[in-house]
Amino acid sequence: MAAAAVLEFQRAQSLLSTDREASIGILHSIVKRDVQENDEEAVQVKEQSILELGALLAKTGQAEELGGLLKYVRPFLNSISKAKAARLVRSLLDLFLDMEAATGQEVDLCLECIEWAKSEKRTFLRQALEARLVSLYFDTKRYQEALQLGSQLLRELKKMDDKALLVEVQLLESKTYHALSNLPKARAALTSARTTANAIYCPPKLQAALDMQSGIIHAAEEKDWKTAYSYFYEAFEGYDSIDSPKAITALKYMLLCKIMLNTPEDVQALVSGKLALRYAGRQTEALKCVAQASKNRSLADFEK
Repeated sequence: MAAAAVLEFQRAQSLLSTDREASIGILHSIVKRDVQENDEEAVQVKEQSILELGALLAKTGQAEELGGLLKYVRPFLNSISKAKAARLVRSLLDLFLDMEAATGQEVDLCLECIEWAKSEKRTFLRQALEARLVSLYFDTKRYQEALQLGSQLLRELKKMDDKALLVEVQLLESKTYHALSNLPKARAALTSARTTANAIYCPPKLQAALDMQSGIIHAAEEKDWKTAYSYFYEAFEGYDSIDSPKAITALKYMLLCKIMLNTPEDVQALVSGKLALRYAGRQTEALKCVAQASKNRSLADFEK
């Protein structure tokens, strides 16, 4: 059975670029099949198929199906190690939430996963999911709920050894306080996040997010455009290295800093530079026009 499943999985992978629907169909059939816990190869193929199917559903915009997959695979999670189960749940939930499909199920699905982790006594997974929920509360402007859960989570994490997750929650706390216009607390939380981050290896995505928030604090609140530019540049390089769509946001902030520093001529050089060339488009063109209007001291050009 395992050998047949391996062949099916390979066929599904071979169809990824030519017939995604057929690939999804094959992966669905593998995922729905029961496997024996002692058949390691079959369990591994099913695990890979779940991840591949989740990624495909996300790419094809099938948010409802992806949410359903996350619920469907829960019984299977007892067949694999806690570490693998945690990775599977986090990966699928991240894929679902990163779609930003606004299905209305996001918070409920996250809460369901947290309750499952609690019932299975999986503390580390529960904490990781709660951190994702804090992020979700922030994204949906439920700031008080974000602060309440974040505060509770921070107390736990400071006693644990997961420093990367601690940085993530401290950063979210800073962003939430900034959204509520509480600058002293936003700055204090950011300082805590950077201090914790200095003691560990920070994944590129998290480091870029730290740099982005540092740039925002320096630019929006302290009007320190030069320092802000440096942070935005670091954030841009970080996001660019992992092909994150947030790279364009960091680039726009860099260009705005150059305009505010009264060096609009640098905008053209930045936009046509090797690193930024792949992000050329309407947004960067608009900022080039703003820079030109600033250089010409022309309000008429700006209003165009």
